Amino acid sequence: MAERIQHQHCPSCGSVAIQNCLSAKDYTVSNEVFDIWHCESCSLRFTQAIPSAEEIGPYYQSTSYVSHSDTNEGLINRLYHLVRNFTLKSKLALLRKVTGLQTGTLLDVGAGTGAFSNMMATNGWQVTSLEPDDTARKVAKEKYNLTLQGPSDLYYLDNNQFDAIAMWHVLEHVHDLQGYLNQFHDILKPNGKLVIAVPNYTSYDATYYGSTWAAYDVPRHLYHFSPQSIDTLANLKGFAVKAYKPMWFDSFYVSMLSEQYKNGQGNLVAAFFRGLISNIKTIGNPKKCSSVIYVLGKK
Repeated sequence: MAERIQHQHCPSCGSVAIQNCLSAKDYTVSNEVFDIWHCESCSLRFTQAIPSAEEIGPYYQSTSYVSHSDTNEGLINRLYHLVRNFTLKSKLALLRKVTGLQTGTLLDVGAGTGAFSNMMATNGWQVTSLEPDDTARKVAKEKYNLTLQGPSDLYYLDNNQFDAIAMWHVLEHVHDLQGYLNQFHDILKPNGKLVIAVPNYTSYDATYYGSTWAAYDVPRHLYHFSPQSIDTLANLKGFAVKAYKPMWFDSFYVSMLSEQYKNGQGNLVAAFFRGLISNIKTIGNPKKCSSVIYVLGKK
């Protein structure tokens, strides 16, 4: 077995005030159990003993990993696609609102099978798309005729190039957290916006499901963010959080998967109930949502 990455300090803020807080199982591929640690300084949680960037590929090889396979197999994935058609339009509207532009230059990091990149391109945006997974890139080419670049191309992009950079549930997968944020600061235009969507382990559904909360998704999710941890990371990298936006559908999707993990079988009624409670607790405070969209600008 290849040597695993064991963090001796917080991968975000660098603090050594870290400790084990829970263990979670990989229900998607390997059935392995991974420890999740907590940083007392910035509140980031992170998965320990993770495979390296070169070794983690096999943990994504599952037909149920919808962002890479674009599969419609199973009820949950069919519902995912149904909701995605709506959320793609809302993402376009959000990018236009936060940038103040109808069209511009966009970097889509972790583009998956290209649905968001295609939506933005067909609405006049000049899009550069990065995606590490070969299967996802192939699907994007076949389905949308998009040529997605590899993730290493990020480090060769020109400074002050993009009006917007978007990461939809991607930052939690990135091994080079520090390098990515540094590069984003360089390639974003002075008034550009960095839009990051990640799960929120301080949400109601995360607390309710505990170690079986599907959005822990170990070991693919290397980090588990809270609003405080994003605020701290942004500040350390020369950004400020300009807005927090809720992702209303995520609580239902995550709860459906979590019900399967917690009880060994799905329960749509229970999942809907937990997702609904989570969203009710979010009203008036998007920082409590199951997943949060953070809009960052340069300081």
